Amino acid sequence: MLKVLLASRNAGKLQEFAELLPGFDLHPWPREAPEIPEEGCFFQDNALQKAGFARAWWRAHGTGPLDAVLADDSGLCVDALWGGPGVLSARFGKGLGQLEKNLRLLDMLPPEASRTARFVCVLALLPLPEGRALITSGQVEGRLAGENRGAGGFGFDPIFIPEGHTQTFGELAPGMKHALSHRGRACERLRAILQVEFDADRRSGRLRDNLP
Repeated sequence: MLKVLLASRNAGKLQEFAELLPGFDLHPWPREAPEIPEEGCFFQDNALQKAGFARAWWRAHGTGPLDAVLADDSGLCVDALWGGPGVLSARFGKGLGQLEKNLRLLDMLPPEASRTARFVCVLALLPLPEGRALITSGQVEGRLAGENRGAGGFGFDPIFIPEGHTQTFGELAPGMKHALSHRGRACERLRAILQVEFDADRRSGRLRDNLP
């Protein structure tokens, strides 16, 4: 099992990653650690920046052995808002509760505007103490609901209806959401890459028992 530092204190993300990556022993970003910067213009830029910052901090201040650092950058991209809030999703409506953020975003849409949108996620996994990054991504198309619906998930989940469905991510059962979601798809691709590496090591005799 991989021992992985998650470059986030978001409890919702930690829970989702624990369900989506059962082969990972996840450790949240320590409370005593500094805030992780995310200053990029693109999801991949931010994921790599967060992973790199977290790895450097852990190498200098970490308290135990870990195999890797995992960072994600994800967001909701609304066509009628020119792709916003996008990479600024985590900072949208700063200071407001999540329900207020969701309602504010819905209020920003003109009455006749398209409600099409998509969730995007980019993952960056960096080995410790060094090594190249593994990067995967996932997205899910959908549309915005007319109101906040459902208590499941977190973030903008209660206002996003995935394509082909009538319920929001906040209303869908967790297993269904994971099968459809941007984060679920990115994690599935990450697990596939790790499995390929695991199989290659097994064939070559360099088996690493900690891979999922």
